[in-house]
Amino acid sequence: MSQTPSPVALVTGGAHGIGAGIATLLAANGWRVVTADLKPAPGAPGRHVVADVAEEAAVAALAEGIQTQEGRLDALVCNAGIMIRKPVEELSLAEWQKVLGTNLTSAFLLSKACAPLLRQSGRGAIVCIASTRAHMSEPDTEAYAATKGGLVALTHALAVSLGPAIRVNCVSPGWIDVAGEALRPEDHAQHPAGRVGQPRDIAALVAWLIGPEAGFVTGAEFISDGGMTRKMIYAE
Repeated sequence: MSQTPSPVALVTGGAHGIGAGIATLLAANGWRVVTADLKPAPGAPGRHVVADVAEEAAVAALAEGIQTQEGRLDALVCNAGIMIRKPVEELSLAEWQKVLGTNLTSAFLLSKACAPLLRQSGRGAIVCIASTRAHMSEPDTEAYAATKGGLVALTHALAVSLGPAIRVNCVSPGWIDVAGEALRPEDHAQHPAGRVGQPRDIAALVAWLIGPEAGFVTGAEFISDGGMTRKMIYAE
């Protein structure tokens, strides 16, 4: 009796941080994982591709490679993202466009290129990694905030356009310790959950969203921020 091939997931921005955490958990759960990033990832599970997902040709080649080498695609996780933080008067158009290309346009290009494969899988799912910065901001983050708000809107648009064959959701993380930084007790204590987040927190949510248990969930945003966006803060 032939066995059903393991499902395949593409995770962009998979060389480090949240993307690497997602790829690692999915691989541990039996997924075949393809990661894509501008940087090499020697320790990445599965197959890693160095690619600029803001470039249409690179995305087309990435999808073609999955068709040729893995033969199927069941989940797409659009996680690639950068921030250029500077006062808006100093932010150049080229810098604005670079952030939009990496964070937002890439999700459009990937969804477009991967939709045929996802549709064929019979269980296709897309998850965009947005941010709580779609709803709240620090100074000098206009380009980043705009892209994350765009991902939330793109999510529900894609869910309506690609359903029912493909489900589309997004996760908006808050403060996630992606670099093992030296955190203070007050950094943790300010969160209603009592701690700063870890990549594994986001990975677990993504794994559920692309799995069969979330089959009735599409077009939704899931905020994973330890409760910070629900906390009223007043100056003392």
